[in-house]
Amino acid sequence: MIALTHTRGQTWAVFGLARSGLAAAQALVASGAEVRAWDDNEASRAAAEAAGFRTTPLDDAALAGCAGLVLAPGVPLTHPVPHQVVVNAHRAGVPVLGDIELLLRELKPVVYGVTGTNGKSTTTALLAHVLSNAGRTIALGGNIGTPVLALPNLAAGAGVYVLEMSSFQIDLTPDWRAKIAILLNITPDHLDRHGTLANYAAIKARIFAGQESGDIAVIGVDDDHCRAIHAELVRENSGRNIVPVSIERLQKDGISALNGKLYDNGREVFALDFPALPGAHNGQNIACVYAAARAAGLDAATIRVGIASFPGLKHRLQRVGVIDGIPCINDSKATNADSTTKALASFEAIYWIAGGKAKDGGIASLRPFFPRVRHASLIGDAAKDFAATLGDAVSHTLCGTLDKALDDALATAKRERLKGAVVLLSPACASYDQFKSFEHRGDEFIRLVAERGGQTEQGAAA
Repeated sequence: MIALTHTRGQTWAVFGLARSGLAAAQALVASGAEVRAWDDNEASRAAAEAAGFRTTPLDDAALAGCAGLVLAPGVPLTHPVPHQVVVNAHRAGVPVLGDIELLLRELKPVVYGVTGTNGKSTTTALLAHVLSNAGRTIALGGNIGTPVLALPNLAAGAGVYVLEMSSFQIDLTPDWRAKIAILLNITPDHLDRHGTLANYAAIKARIFAGQESGDIAVIGVDDDHCRAIHAELVRENSGRNIVPVSIERLQKDGISALNGKLYDNGREVFALDFPALPGAHNGQNIACVYAAARAAGLDAATIRVGIASFPGLKHRLQRVGVIDGIPCINDSKATNADSTTKALASFEAIYWIAGGKAKDGGIASLRPFFPRVRHASLIGDAAKDFAATLGDAVSHTLCGTLDKALDDALATAKRERLKGAVVLLSPACASYDQFKSFEHRGDEFIRLVAERGGQTEQGAAA
């Protein structure tokens, strides 16, 4: 736990008492601050009270005299409308911030930050793994893993915090500054919380805020918004080192991942032959990690060894077993069609398990990838709608449940015996019709594969 000595003797409000909020409240109390805590969710309040906190609604009276309001990132800050607690804080003149801001104010640590619409969890975890594998002291957190205030104290010179930053977290960290900052990509996401795509992109661009001469900005340049941000960074000419990354064009002054190879300033470095990181999207993740790790002082050979030993992230193109020579891939994290795009682009002969609680738009956007799908085994509430979209283009079966879908996919794959075939769970749907969460769905898939004789493996991508 981080000791927040700068808050000793002060009164702080905390709203949102899940993982990061509860960790913030605990760190504040342990540091000698008074905490006024609340959550709209009764179960979260009960958990906080069980942990020893008194909860009180954060109205004007409760916020009076508070040094700040620590807001959980899931609480609306601006759109579609500010949560009432944010309105109350503004009216009381109380600054609103997040737990990462408290960390930065206390330690002024060395931080490597990662953001982007897609791939940020894998990139953050991969960068942390590569650095740790090379003997560097790191702490991994933010939007992934442990809440930052529950991480070890890495004051200046003691190590590096490698933080995944969501747009919500960036919005709550006014003093953000990363020695190495990575922006992977920008596509429409969370517009209900940011109002417009332009506003969302502007928040993502703040991953580079506060950087000074000698700091490193790694940025993917394969989408219009990131290209515009890259151009603006170049115009600023602040002395930071700007490294463009592409999986579409060779960058003579940056890093590229093309045709299964990684290039550094146009020079081939190594092959992208990492089973736990398939697909072009992982080429971008690897290229950005390589750029950051080189900036951190690692050589190419050390970086390659680290990438090769990366086990991947659970539920993100995770290889969970092989049954009769057919790999079974758990991509339960793909809860919408855009996420499933990355999975379908990664394999050539796919026996696809899809369905659940559908998101708006269904799977119509995936039509360009239908030729890669040999057969679809459909589950959940969305099964009939997905079947209608697949029509005559893709052979499919209405299976209903995950166990039946796995058996159907395996039977079809075994019958056809195609080279490179995979059984792929990439639902393009939320899980809540049959499961508690995408993690629950993925864990059940892992169990079912093991039950059918698959040897469980650790490997993933996204």
